[in-house]
Amino acid sequence: MITIGVDAHKGVHVALALDDAGQELGEWRGPNNVAGWQGIAQWAASLGSPRQWGIEGAWGYGRNLAQHLVASGETVYEVNARWTAAGRRGARKPGKTDRLDARAVALLVRQEASTLPRVHPEDDTTILDLLTSEREATVAEATRLRNQIHALLTQTDPDYRRYLPGMKSRAALDVLETYDSPGDNPLQVQRAAAVRRLAARLRLALLQAEELAEQIKDLAARRFSPLTRVCGINLITAGTLAGILGPGRRFASDAQLAAYAGVAPLEASSAGLVRHRLNRGGNRRLNAVLYRIVLTQAHYSPQARTYIDRRVSEGKSRREAHRALRRFVARAVWRLWQECQPAEATNAVQEAA
Repeated sequence: MITIGVDAHKGVHVALALDDAGQELGEWRGPNNVAGWQGIAQWAASLGSPRQWGIEGAWGYGRNLAQHLVASGETVYEVNARWTAAGRRGARKPGKTDRLDARAVALLVRQEASTLPRVHPEDDTTILDLLTSEREATVAEATRLRNQIHALLTQTDPDYRRYLPGMKSRAALDVLETYDSPGDNPLQVQRAAAVRRLAARLRLALLQAEELAEQIKDLAARRFSPLTRVCGINLITAGTLAGILGPGRRFASDAQLAAYAGVAPLEASSAGLVRHRLNRGGNRRLNAVLYRIVLTQAHYSPQARTYIDRRVSEGKSRREAHRALRRFVARAVWRLWQECQPAEATNAVQEAA
């Protein structure tokens, strides 16, 4: 088996190939464009087969290369930059160059390919990732605009909350878009004009967020509705989870998913004392989604409240109980995620295992 590690960058990719014994077979360097992707594929084919690839940044700068290789029938694994950094620190010749990074990727894939997330062809999850990311940014933009409007109104008319208690309704937007200064002071006049401009941008942001939400719901309902069986997951959240989890079955077990989300506690035992500490790594966006699900369950799910109360009675803090519940939510999400996968993909994974 030939193992090829790729250190992906915005403008250039560097690859290094190893044989079964870990000996270097060759090195390749080329641009991150169509010609470069074709060139690295031809170089790899000249080395022989079978081949397996590891790409650092398979969903970042190396995304197009990874998809090009997968479309050609190559086996490609996603490699986290933290893992290769740890490999470099433990190497006989520590240092950091593109070549050393590519070698660290290849060594990691050669030793632990069975535990690494595999890259699959892009599908509906990729579209959902794009839509949900754009919606989150649009909602954040709307929040920022509301804060700016609040600040301007406080300076112009501190008593504005009497006639404008909130800024989320269409009626409130109508008021803001026609807002007029309470005085003739030039500064107040300009502040009022700024409020009207910000209100117009706020209306556009809210309209776009609503349109994106409808697209996400429609797309998520076609294939990922099983996720909504978990309390705290609606179609928007299901679409967000699908976008983060990505195409195919990247995670062979719920433990891998929990580790990826940073909800699996890290053991820190010593001298016979067994203890675990909080995992601050993982995909923070996925971690935040699971956190919101747990908060919803803590309010609306009797089973979740019973579990939290039991853990608190055992001496855990409520925050620690929420962390433990997050691990169970990750397991439930992983199990339902298997139902969302096409039958042919599930059979292929089982045969490979």
